[in-house]
Amino acid sequence: MKPLHWCLTGIVASAVHAAPPDLAPQPWQGQAANLASQLIGHYHYTPVALDDIQSERIFARYLKALDPDRLYFLQADINGWQAARHQLDDAILGKDLRIPFAIYNRYARRADERFAYARKLLAAGFDFNADETYPLRRDKADWARSTSELDELWRKRVKNDWLQLRLAGQDDDTIRRTLERRYTGFQRRLEKARSEDAFQLFMGAYTASVDPHTAYLGARAADDLDISMRLSLVGIGAVLEEKDDYATIRELTPGGPAAASGRLHVGDRIVGVGEGEQGQIEDVLSWRLDDIATRVRGKADTVVRLDILPGGTQGGQPQSVALVRKKISLDDQAASKAIVDTAEGGRPRRIGVITLPAFYQDFEARNRGEAGFRSATRDVARLLAELRAEQVDGLLIDLRDNGGGSLDEAVELTGLFIETGPVVQQRDARGRNQVSGDNNPAVAWNGPLAVLIDRNSASASEIFAAAIQDYRRGVVVGETSYGKGSVQTLVNLDRMAGGSPNGASGLGELKFTIQQFYRINGSTTQLRGVKPDVVLPVLPAHAQPGEASFDNALPFQRIRAANYDTLAPLDDSATVLQQRHAARVAASPELQAQQAALNAFEARQTRTEISLKESTRRTELAAEAAPPPRPAGPDLLQVEAARVLADRIELPRHP
Repeated sequence: MKPLHWCLTGIVASAVHAAPPDLAPQPWQGQAANLASQLIGHYHYTPVALDDIQSERIFARYLKALDPDRLYFLQADINGWQAARHQLDDAILGKDLRIPFAIYNRYARRADERFAYARKLLAAGFDFNADETYPLRRDKADWARSTSELDELWRKRVKNDWLQLRLAGQDDDTIRRTLERRYTGFQRRLEKARSEDAFQLFMGAYTASVDPHTAYLGARAADDLDISMRLSLVGIGAVLEEKDDYATIRELTPGGPAAASGRLHVGDRIVGVGEGEQGQIEDVLSWRLDDIATRVRGKADTVVRLDILPGGTQGGQPQSVALVRKKISLDDQAASKAIVDTAEGGRPRRIGVITLPAFYQDFEARNRGEAGFRSATRDVARLLAELRAEQVDGLLIDLRDNGGGSLDEAVELTGLFIETGPVVQQRDARGRNQVSGDNNPAVAWNGPLAVLIDRNSASASEIFAAAIQDYRRGVVVGETSYGKGSVQTLVNLDRMAGGSPNGASGLGELKFTIQQFYRINGSTTQLRGVKPDVVLPVLPAHAQPGEASFDNALPFQRIRAANYDTLAPLDDSATVLQQRHAARVAASPELQAQQAALNAFEARQTRTEISLKESTRRTELAAEAAPPPRPAGPDLLQVEAARVLADRIELPRHP
């Protein structure tokens, strides 16, 4: 009997698959692209002219969407598209998308060639004692000038894929079978591509050239739970995006099984999916994103198992996470309370903690006219009454991982802590300002207050934290927030075209930016976010790049401040609180470990290459241990934030 790798050589050489089809644009796609350009050109917050300059931006983003690490196209391909750089605007305006489709078809052929070559490399195996490296990012590298240059890049890519599985404990024969299935899966994905797939990629490049939050949702995406836009995994409460060939967690829904497990975080990558507690885990690296979503969905109270590579790591043994699917209700996302006892300054203090996962509101009950409809503000007010009865000395609002929600709730929640006054300003494309504020003089809590934020605190969370900071009503602690200060709307293109009166999506939908938020002090939360008064070390799993990571994010701006009065004089308390926090870090092994983990995580993000030498890679993996899940009850950051507030109580002139 021949060794397995020889059998696999035969498989690789003789396997037959169809070449990727030459896709052609459909008439409706030209119409949809043109309608989107009209909306963006006339109604976007910063209208963008569709001209040759914009065409170059679209071209660059289209190439990045198709070949982000420059592993498929040759320099000769790029040279041949010099004229196309300035023709994509004409393609959209003229409803003739043959040029972007020709670029896609070239990509499909090049990718098919590359994966065919990758499969041929599986027979011989690799020497993992050689001291060589593989580039982690090639988005700014030169395009390969020859096929042989691409061959060398792909030799290292396949070697890296092999090494990752080897470090995960697979033997060589199993690795060959796994990679053969994976690479064949990529080729089959190319074979099954439809014109909608190419159109979605091109429209994604067009809308992304405008701003990070403008996006096109094709008909299939809109009908399938907005898969291409939100990719909601119904049943576990996670949102995926495709990033570097991985299905990567982009968001976690508060109260969902994924978030509640404490084992999944933004940036983690799904590499395997299994059904039930004993079902076989399938490698899903070659799968379409919507196919992965379909596998993860299922009936309530059933188990799905995921193999996860933690964000920030470069391979190794995947972590297996079992989750029970469930329908996420308002109760799962509701505010909750706890009490942290501290003794800062030698005096016992009871700090009430309210964790708010989202700014929610039961819109259906409100629209039905139900007087007692559920909302974040109402739930927080109820919890405040309970905490007052428990005689707490101060209050901490925990907004970590709170991605926002209802703007009305952010305004009303602020009103629980101030008498009356503006909370947020909104400006539209015409420069018109609208100020939203609290008109109810009643205050639910007038004692010492702190707000805990992290990089995942966004939108409505930033509005609330900014208002508390601008009024000097309380101290903001944690890390700088996400920095999303824009407002989007969703337009059905069929309705714009005068068709589909029932709202069915044939031409798709366009989400685009129409307004921007501004703090009452006149600066926007856009790009820079809310900077805490006291900086605390945040778990590496939550260290996300934020709005500033986008190269085309709307800029930071200022407008005239609203008319408001601060509730406390400006003092140097933040400096004192930061110094006392630093002293506690110096005396706390737990806080030191958390800060060290954060520093190591951030250092890893700057790496540009990874070793392909097994011994070196194992050493690197040992230093990339995933952070522990957030513990139940008051966690390390909550306790430290409560201590900061207790310190603030001891200082003079606290609000």
